[in-house]
Amino acid sequence: MLLKKLSLVCVAAMGLGGCYAPLPDPKLSVQDSKYLAMLPNFEVAMDFRRHEMEDPTGEAPGTVVIDSARHYLYFVLPDHKAIRYGVATGSEAAGWSGEAKVGRKAEWPHWMPPAEMLERWPHLKPTGAAGGLPGGPDNPLGARALYLYQNGRDTLYRIHGTNEPETIGHDVSSGCIRLVNTDVIDLFTRVPVGARVIVK
Repeated sequence: MLLKKLSLVCVAAMGLGGCYAPLPDPKLSVQDSKYLAMLPNFEVAMDFRRHEMEDPTGEAPGTVVIDSARHYLYFVLPDHKAIRYGVATGSEAAGWSGEAKVGRKAEWPHWMPPAEMLERWPHLKPTGAAGGLPGGPDNPLGARALYLYQNGRDTLYRIHGTNEPETIGHDVSSGCIRLVNTDVIDLFTRVPVGARVIVK
C-alpha cells in the first residue's frame, strides 16, 4: 500500500519536472536554530522545494546556474546530476544575465542598503545612517549570503536567504536571488569561494 502511495506521488511530481529525490535538511548550528525559530514557517510549493534531479544545464560540476525566468537555481553535481532550488528574483535580477564568481561568503551577514536602494526607498535611510543591519532574523539577507563578483569587483548582487519565504517563485523588487533559509544554508555548504555562477 505504501509503495502504491509513493508511486502516485512520483507520478504527480512528474508534471512538475520528474520524480523528486528529496534531500535532508542541512545541519544547523545553535545560532541557526535560534534565529530560524523566530522566522515565519512557510511551506513553498512542491515545484520549488530542494531536490536532486538529472542535470538540465550541461555545465561543469560545481557550477551554479540561475534560471531567473523560471525561478530555479541549479547546483551542478558530478555524474550528470544537479540540485534544484526554488528562488525569488527581482526585476533587476531578471534584467541581468551573464557570469560571475562567488567572491566571498558570510553567515548571518550584515546588510547595508546600497546607495541606489536608499534613493529608491527613502524609508531605508535611517538604516543606512545607522550603518546597516547586523545579521539576525530581522535582516533581509537571511541565514547566508554568497557575494557575486565580476572581474574581481563586487556586483552588489547576492545569492542569499530571506525572512520572506512566501516570495519564493516570484519576482520581487530587491534584485538579488533569494532562497528559503534552509536551502541557502545547504547551498552555502556546497559552493566554495571562486565558484562559477551563470545567470540566465
